Amino acid sequence: MSYSLNSKQVAEASALWLTKRGVTTEEIAELTYFLQKDYYSNLTMDECRESVEQVLGKREVQNAILTGIQLDVLVEEGKLLSPLQEMIENDEGLYGCDEILALSIVNVYGSIGLTNFGYIDKVKPGLVGRLNDKSGKHKHTFLDDIVGAIAASASSRIAHRKQQEKERTQT
Repeated sequence: MSYSLNSKQVAEASALWLTKRGVTTEEIAELTYFLQKDYYSNLTMDECRESVEQVLGKREVQNAILTGIQLDVLVEEGKLLSPLQEMIENDEGLYGCDEILALSIVNVYGSIGLTNFGYIDKVKPGLVGRLNDKSGKHKHTFLDDIVGAIAASASSRIAHRKQQEKERTQT
């Protein structure tokens, strides 16, 4: 029997895993708003939410979500081999694969997404900061970066759309 990809199952699984890990679309939309509010005075949370939902609908994003969360779960269960187990468990500074996975999301939306991701990864506002907190039982080494990348991508999407709107009204 040959493998058959079921995109609906992948989308549902990625949404379920985000929920299981305590991540809501609303919180990602808040991060998106945080990134874009200074540039667009008329930006609404509805626009941010819609943009996040569009980003979450991309297969590349779903793949990153599933991969990253599974790695975080395996680390919590102590199922990776040393030294990878300790590197991910402690979110070691020289281990950058978590950011690289997140960049697969950002790459869908261009250079604005990349700069937004760098900023949100450095500042760690809201949900990203909560996920990055190492004091709890959950290890979100990958998920904090993935969430930041989703918000950065949604931000980039908004910036591109706002530019298109501006250009339409000028012609």
